[in-house]
Parts: sequence; C-alpha cells; structure tokens
Amino acid sequence: MQGTLRSPGPITLVAVILGPATDPVRVAQLANFIGPVSGGMKIVVDRLGAAYHRAGIERLLIIPGAEDAREETAAGTVVQIRAPRVRGDYRLIVQPWRVIEVLEEFAPTSLEISDKSTLLPIARWARRAGVPTVLFSHERMGAMLALRTGRPSSVAAPISLLNRILLRQFDTVVVTSEYAAAEFERVPGPRTAGLVRVPLGVDLKTFAPRERAPYAGPLRLVHAGRLSREKSPHLAVATAVELHRRGVPVRLDVLGGGPHRDELEALAGDAPVVFHGHISDRAEVAERLATADISLSVCPCETFGLAVLEALACGTPVVTADTGGARELIDGTCGSWAAPDPSSLADAVERLASRSVGATRTSARARAEQFTWKRTERTMVDLHREITEPAVVPA
Repeated sequence: MQGTLRSPGPITLVAVILGPATDPVRVAQLANFIGPVSGGMKIVVDRLGAAYHRAGIERLLIIPGAEDAREETAAGTVVQIRAPRVRGDYRLIVQPWRVIEVLEEFAPTSLEISDKSTLLPIARWARRAGVPTVLFSHERMGAMLALRTGRPSSVAAPISLLNRILLRQFDTVVVTSEYAAAEFERVPGPRTAGLVRVPLGVDLKTFAPRERAPYAGPLRLVHAGRLSREKSPHLAVATAVELHRRGVPVRLDVLGGGPHRDELEALAGDAPVVFHGHISDRAEVAERLATADISLSVCPCETFGLAVLEALACGTPVVTADTGGARELIDGTCGSWAAPDPSSLADAVERLASRSVGATRTSARARAEQFTWKRTERTMVDLHREITEPAVVPA
C-alpha cells in the first residue's frame, strides 16, 4: 500500500468530534463482498461515493482485494486491503485492525458501512472514537439465510439477536423499502440507531425504451441477476420451464454469472432458456432488457430490486413475487405478482402478457421515473452532514 499509515494525535481526534460546523465532512465507506462482477451493492456504493465527492465531501472507500493498493480517483480515495477469497470472486477482510489504521489516518467525520456482520468491529471502534456510524442495509439477513438453507426457523433466533446488536451498535440504519425496515421495526429492547428509509434510484438515461420492430415470435422473457441462491434464479428458470410445459411459446434470456449456472442449465432441460453469462457493459444489459416483453425478478426476499427498476426504465413490465421489496416497486399497471412458486408465477406471466403492450410499457417507464438517483444521493448527503454537525451544548 502506498504511503505510511499513522494514527492521529489527540488534537486531531478532538477536532473530528468537536470541530466547528465549517470543518469538512469526511465520509468513509466500507464494504466487504464487493468483487469484479458485483451487482447492486457496488452500484449503490459507487453512486453515493461520486455524489459525496460532487457535494464537496471528502470520501474514502475501503474494499477487499487480491493485494494492498491505494488509488486516487475522480470520486475520492479508494483503499484496497488484501483479503482472502471466500466465494467465487468475492473476498473478505479478516483483519479489521488494518481497516482501523486506514481510518485513523483519514480521520472520518462519519462512517457508512455496507455490511451487517463482518465489519462490526469497525463500528465498535467508531463508537469509542466518537465517529457517527451509518449502516446501509442491503439485505434482509433472516430471509436470505432461510432461502439459502431452506430452514427459516433455524435462523430466526440468531438473526433477531444480530439485529438487536446492530440497532445498539450503529447510530443510523438506512433501509431501502418497507420490507427491509420490517426486520428492524419488530426488534425488542433498547436501541440507539434511528431507522431511515431511502429508496434507491435508476439510471434513466442508460436504461431507456428502445424502438421495437414488429415481432411475431415467442414471448421474450429476461432474468437479470447473479446466479446465486439468494437471487432466486432457479425460480425464474422454473417459471419459464412451466410455461414451456404448458405449450406457451417462450424464450428466457438469463443475464448474469454465478456459482449455480450448471444447476440452472440442468433445470432448464430442453426448455428454450439461453444463458449469456455476466455482461459488464451496462448499455448492453439495457438493450437486452428493452427488447424483452417481460422481466422476471422473482426473488421473494429482495430488499429493493435495482434489476426491477432497470427493466421498468426500459419500458419492460415485470413479474415478481408477492413478497419482498421488489413487490413495492410495481403496481397493476406495469407488472404482476404471485406466490413464489413456478405455477403461480407462470399464471402471472400469462396475465401480464394478455394486457395491452403499449399501455404496460408506457406505465413501466412512468413508474421508473419516480425513482431517481438524484433524490437518493441528496438524501444521503444531507444525512451525513446532519449527523456530523456538532452537538449544541447549553450554556
């Protein structure tokens, strides 16, 4: 890593806590599980980091990587800490003291942590140092682990305990949907964290409707997302298989890579399902979404659903599960929903396909336009400025 890390002296620490309102705001973003092909979390972290920099906030991003590195970017400093690979392309920082060294050098006025478990020691350090903390909640842990294990009752108690700890350890918890907020709202006992709902946005320029030539082929379905259990790609493929079994002419294009591709190809069998792998070019993803007739985003425990918004922004209606944050993004004019099983979702696809194409596509774009990154970014900038304002001490 370039440069020598040093700890600030006591005067620097006092300035961070008690400095005047004119002191610069310095936000440190921390995220584990960000890899080369990361999806929603990486988009959020990058969008917010760029927004902080544009707003005149000094920004530091700390992420895991194959080796130590430090880079000055157009959106602030990015520090990569050497970390072991844990799953696929994902790495995990396992030496929190190294993160603390970087933070002590940067002297942040607030921390934004996109991790509910592995970076908790950093939150405890911040509490001792008097640095306000923001937990950006990207997943509903109980639902996600239940989906992975198939045993919801076995994870309920430990997840409830974890959420209780989080609400006592952080100053602010940011959630993106009512569904994401629910797991925190019912946690009993005292808490120090305030709960703030901040819906995400969508890039309305990149993800936009395209001209569509007359088409008389099979119903074009698309699924965009990482091929890992928590994103429910198996349910999307099984829905296409069910439609094919019914004799409905369909084709499902699966956009994304991940550890379960072999399983999904076996599940698809002879059904018309095409796997395209990870597509890094966002414009190409938008093109494929825009040319589809219906997008399948069927994960029942999605806390928000950026893929849903991206499809809607392209004018493509969406079928989703009847639970989860993705359900909150669509209404009866731009999509359909059903219980998270292949038969029910296939019914939802057929219902949606029977509607007026022009009306549903117009409604899809209009719905997406209600979710702008500008609003999300402004809310988070204001939040960091608010929590770093010095407390007023009565005379």
